Amino acid sequence: MGQTKCETPYGAWKSPLTAEFVSGSSKRLGGAAVDSDGRLVWLEGRPSEAGRGVLMWEGAQSGSFPEEITPPGFNVRTLVHEYGGGAFAVKRDNVVFSNYADQRLYKQSIRGDRTPLPLTPAYENKAVRYADGIFDGRFNRLIVVREDYRQEGVEPVNDIAAVSLNGEANLEPVSLVKGKDFYMFPRLSPDGQMLAWMEWSHPNMPWDRTSIWVGKVSDDGSITNPVCVAGGDEGVVESASEPQWSPKDSICKVKFLLVGDQSVGGKVQSLCPMEAEFTRPAWIFGISSFGFFGDSGDQIVCAYRQRGVSHLATFDLSSGSLSPVKTRFTDIYNLFVHGNEVYFSAGSSTDTLSIVKVCLAEGKAGAGEDTVLWSSLGIDLEPYKPYFSTPRVVEFATKVEGETAFANFYPPANGYFVAPSRERPPLLVRSHGGPTLEASTTLDPAIQYWTSRGWAFADVNYGGSTGYGRAYRERLNGQWGIVDVNDCCSCAEHLVLRMSWKRTHMTVLQSTF
Repeated sequence: MGQTKCETPYGAWKSPLTAEFVSGSSKRLGGAAVDSDGRLVWLEGRPSEAGRGVLMWEGAQSGSFPEEITPPGFNVRTLVHEYGGGAFAVKRDNVVFSNYADQRLYKQSIRGDRTPLPLTPAYENKAVRYADGIFDGRFNRLIVVREDYRQEGVEPVNDIAAVSLNGEANLEPVSLVKGKDFYMFPRLSPDGQMLAWMEWSHPNMPWDRTSIWVGKVSDDGSITNPVCVAGGDEGVVESASEPQWSPKDSICKVKFLLVGDQSVGGKVQSLCPMEAEFTRPAWIFGISSFGFFGDSGDQIVCAYRQRGVSHLATFDLSSGSLSPVKTRFTDIYNLFVHGNEVYFSAGSSTDTLSIVKVCLAEGKAGAGEDTVLWSSLGIDLEPYKPYFSTPRVVEFATKVEGETAFANFYPPANGYFVAPSRERPPLLVRSHGGPTLEASTTLDPAIQYWTSRGWAFADVNYGGSTGYGRAYRERLNGQWGIVDVNDCCSCAEHLVLRMSWKRTHMTVLQSTF
């Protein structure tokens, strides 16, 4: 027989999910890559070390402990565009990273002597910053996005620059592409002959209007003959993002919103028109939503979102078919491919932020077996599962006639307590940041802290959130602090008026779980 639950008022339930547990146990993830042997390298931020970023290296044997690559006194983090991301790059047995204290780039060996060696000059007050680096073996250099604050009283200058890897620490990086306010995604073709990048300028944000350019890498390393391949039509509002080269050297790019986007001068072909988002807002560097796998160059693995839920799929360029890959994860992002293995950051209602590997078989749609390589909590969650609440997606009417919005609703949950039959729980409503981010369904100890004590929790994806299309995201344009606040109020009113709070009679308007 099961254990009898203790009848206790909502909000007074006891829980092992303490404030110390919530604030100090969960590590952050700042990106991942693989070395020459296919061993994973990842960047974790540690609350126990004031958020210090440390590069970790997967153990050589299955089940062996990972190794720290970053020595004491270094903190892997970049401040480009303030939000950072893309703070390190791995090539074979070497890593180049940005150090938070001085924002200089350092080169470090993964094996052997791991002493970091500076690659860029030292500037006062972190005046020059670097991100999103890629290795250029043809010229033994790193191509990066650079942000320069050395001119006082004006906006910082952004450009794409080349940093020598020859060990000359005081050598000024060479500017390759400049003239726009912002740059992202410098990407070399496999033969090193072409460079692609994304650019945009004020007043646009990178999810509003951007363009993709391609230039030739000349014999002296400079970029010549730049051509706009997407986003150059002033009559079409589109945000082109994530340029990536196929193994066959044909450039492939994904638009922030495929539905309704148009071809530009016949140069861009929409590969998979559907009501979905195949990328995320470029608040930070290093985001990646698709990659090529296999030897043919015709196979793509991608992550996309529909109504706030992620899906993993493969796409065959030759047939134009999209095939789902089964996975329990509902939040999938920062995807990259190594051979026939795809790695991505992921989470679900029962998984905290994790790094997951899936082995794909070329030509076998939907085939794959996932393995969790790293978890932000790093502990066995089994003892805590009786205290976890499973979210349900609810759709509710907003204050604008005919419009609805969404929220992830978490009912009170505790395997050892139950409330009196006629009592209703207190409700917390959360408005996520961004504002164009989104409330995810990844297991969040901060939410479970409340629900395990008998609180209901609504994590609102108000108008302006990502995951529901461009029109939904643009509801917030010119309406900050209005649409988001109104939607949160509407969500609370909906939950109070239309839902039964009795745990045995909980109802929702719509559920995807």
